[in-house]
Amino acid sequence: MILELKNIEKAFGQKRVLSGVSFRAESGKAFGLLGRNGAGKTTSIRILMDVFPADSGEVLIDGKPIDYNKIQIGYLPEERGLYPKKLIIDQLVYFAELKGMSKREAVKSVDYWLQRLNMTEYRGKRLDTLSKGNQQKIQLITALAHNPDIIILDEPFSGLDPVNAMLLKDVVKEQIKKGKIVLFSSHQMNYIEEFCDSIAILNSGKTALSGDLHDIKRGYVRDRLAVRTECADKIKSDFKENCSTAENGELIIKLSSADNKRSVMKQLVENYDIDEVRVYEPSLNDIFVEYAGNEGVKENEAVR
Repeated sequence: MILELKNIEKAFGQKRVLSGVSFRAESGKAFGLLGRNGAGKTTSIRILMDVFPADSGEVLIDGKPIDYNKIQIGYLPEERGLYPKKLIIDQLVYFAELKGMSKREAVKSVDYWLQRLNMTEYRGKRLDTLSKGNQQKIQLITALAHNPDIIILDEPFSGLDPVNAMLLKDVVKEQIKKGKIVLFSSHQMNYIEEFCDSIAILNSGKTALSGDLHDIKRGYVRDRLAVRTECADKIKSDFKENCSTAENGELIIKLSSADNKRSVMKQLVENYDIDEVRVYEPSLNDIFVEYAGNEGVKENEAVR
């Protein structure tokens, strides 16, 4: 299954929010929708979910207009939308029924997810008695209980401790293996980089960059080396202004040409105690800052 947003335009009054936004996501893969606050991510998601229509453009499944009677969508919002004073089991079943499940099916599915997320003991409790992280897990169940075809996760790891973050990672990987389309929207680049095969970066309501993340990284000039070593001071002294230190402690060596990488790698291994040397690729954070960090979309707007 292939989901496409094509040339989506949206304005609220005189304010144009989206200007020709396009991106593509496939089943069995995770997709990252990125952008600074106000870039148009939430509006794009709401149009995808049919909360309100686009002024123009299309939402397509396998090249045809999406049929919301046949395609189920699960949504985990950044802001929690459950009822704090209501019993957890009652509202989870209620939301599953709203998505078309019978009560019997809903109870069975909700109980499965409560067990899967280690939340069974809270089944009969009120939501406001739970910690922030456990409330996030309950909210996640509303996105998954009805077995959706498309799963949209907006800042899904917010409030989760490392153990629960690992549990959520496992759940997301399971959904991807089942052939679901999983769409992430997050500012936590490490999670996007870990899960997502492809991305789109929105800037000022336009698609600044989209495509396969691996191909995007390979598209950068490969004229830098990343080096892990105990001889950092010596190498920095020898390579002078062509050597800098990254945030993670690695040395980054700028080459005069990408063609020189093999000879410089050989020089490093032969003359210094090197733990690792490889061609440096930009992190997703680097790419995000480049394409989303300015006020408007780059003039040579790249859609890869």
